[in-house]
Amino acid sequence: QGARTAFLDIDESAAAKTIAGIVAKGLPAPHFVQCDLTNPQALSSAFQAIAALIGPPRVLVNNAARDDRQDFSAVTPESWSRTLALNLDHVAFASQAVRAGMAAAGGGSIVNLSSNNVLMGAKGMAGYVTAKAGIVGLTKALARELGPDNIRVNCVMPGWVMTERQRALWAKPEDVAQALREQCLATELTPEDMCGLVLFLASDDSRVITKQVFVADGGRA
Repeated sequence: QGARTAFLDIDESAAAKTIAGIVAKGLPAPHFVQCDLTNPQALSSAFQAIAALIGPPRVLVNNAARDDRQDFSAVTPESWSRTLALNLDHVAFASQAVRAGMAAAGGGSIVNLSSNNVLMGAKGMAGYVTAKAGIVGLTKALARELGPDNIRVNCVMPGWVMTERQRALWAKPEDVAQALREQCLATELTPEDMCGLVLFLASDDSRVITKQVFVADGGRA
């Protein structure tokens, strides 16, 4: 789409692989800033670095998450806090970090990634589901708060998207088959299936859409 892009990740080798894949398609390399998203100070510094590279972001996509499993009886205050830090807290602080630049530029769009598990519930993921539900509430709160700055805030709830992590850790054939039976559209969801909706919400085509939640799960929830 011709955008100048940058992304954050804690994993430098995975970031290098992502960049190489993009360049191999003949597209410009995105800028990369290494960052531990659970560290608010590091996150703020990372966005300052991005602004120096490409200018203040006009679009922010908050899609970092980690869907670890843990039986609820084994949850500790430390593991609970860690789960929220990995899945919710950075969404707030990243949004905070881009607000002033977006406002000065005349507005922008923030797209937050939640999960359809908020609607369905899920075993062994109490902290994760709670965090993803918090993203919905945060989306609605920030849409109200940032609206006067012409900043739109929306939320996408993906279903079970077959990322590399899912295929490596959780996507057992019987579970995938069960999910497909529960979907209205019996097709596996891919990362690319989420791109069009996120791009629409990032673009001026959705300039009057804010405070909304969009479910993209093949009709499962």
